[in-house]
Amino acid sequence: MTTQYHADIDLDVRGLSCPLPVIRTRKAVDELGSGKILNVITSDLTSTNEYHALANSLGLELLDSNINKDEGVLAIWLRKP
Repeated sequence: MTTQYHADIDLDVRGLSCPLPVIRTRKAVDELGSGKILNVITSDLTSTNEYHALANSLGLELLDSNINKDEGVLAIWLRKP
């Protein structure tokens, strides 16, 4: 996976079942400072909608989301305003 963003926090939630990945993402967002970027790596390739909803509810900017089918992971990049 390549991206043009530099994460201030990397959160690996591969192998966790819903709702744990979103809960852990919320906790990581709480630790972020303004303007900082969180990169979430999850093995739940169908959770894009949950992360969009989380970003909207928290006022986060969803910078990017991409699936790497070879690795079986979804990467989500979020920026805290």
